[in-house]
Amino acid sequence: MASKLLRRFRDSTLRRQRGPGPPEEPPEIAELEDDTEGLSVRLSGTLSLSEDSLGSEESDGTESRCIEDLNSSSLLTKQLREMWASTREHNLPIRLTFEVTEANVVKDVHAKYVMYTIYLLHSGQFDPSPAFISCRYSDLERLRKILRSRYPDEMSSVSFPHKRLHKNFTAQTIAKRSRAFEQFLGYVSSVPTLRQSPEFLCFFYLRDMQKAQHLTCTGLYQLALPLWMNCWRLQEKLCPVGPSTHRLLVLAGLVICHQEMDSLADAQAFSERAVLLFRDSQEQNVPFFISFLHAHIQLSWRVGVDKRNSEAALLRLQEAGHVTQNAPSLKETLIRETNQETT
Repeated sequence: MASKLLRRFRDSTLRRQRGPGPPEEPPEIAELEDDTEGLSVRLSGTLSLSEDSLGSEESDGTESRCIEDLNSSSLLTKQLREMWASTREHNLPIRLTFEVTEANVVKDVHAKYVMYTIYLLHSGQFDPSPAFISCRYSDLERLRKILRSRYPDEMSSVSFPHKRLHKNFTAQTIAKRSRAFEQFLGYVSSVPTLRQSPEFLCFFYLRDMQKAQHLTCTGLYQLALPLWMNCWRLQEKLCPVGPSTHRLLVLAGLVICHQEMDSLADAQAFSERAVLLFRDSQEQNVPFFISFLHAHIQLSWRVGVDKRNSEAALLRLQEAGHVTQNAPSLKETLIRETNQETT
């Protein structure tokens, strides 16, 4: 497509130099619109296909031709840069976007499948902390079926790529599916009822959160910390503001891991986030609040930060009749929640 645009530009330039001539015929609609080969590669420029994805089934090489055309057209590159520079001068609306950045063919004893890496980031501004998930076609299809069964009206017109019997591992199929997944998730996140549904939220962070819980409870803090951090970034982008149980568990995991790894300033910062969540909410999980207050007071004292507000909040809870002495620690609370999920 890029090479066609470049040739048209050169032809029009030569005609202007030669003088007036017969008017140029408008391009055919099909030539501009029916160009879906390698669509994800050209649109985002970041989709990475593993070499295995081209090994088992033959590809027609469309994606590579698209990349070559795009690289060979310096004019088109310059135009894209100018367009991006002009958009930076305007205030763009901030919204959540999904981008498939990697697709790897995985072979195990039982099956062969494609694992997609999908990044969640805010458009309209620089996003310093994008979050990501890794999932299969079957995972996304399962999410679609659950949402359709529980929210039929909202999901009535949502499209989804069909299963195929052949050519599931070609670069062409993977690129088209990647684009379809981006559109599917983008639509679901744009509908408040779907975006705030437990099924949609848990799809993104629940699996990693459960892994991080078990790793933390067994003392594997270095392995658990990256999972907790990604869960926190996912929740920051997806979840409504408030001290939900899942959000508090993620904050507890972050405080525990940072504290055990002697990153006391980070542990104190996340404990303060939890305390502020409780203060800004009308509904309070008092036992959890007490555990976070104790952790915040201790960590603030160790890093030299003012802790008087938390001490005053703990005293108010005690005067209200709550037991604040010998309260469970954050790790004990995390272990209790983990045991409840496995029983």
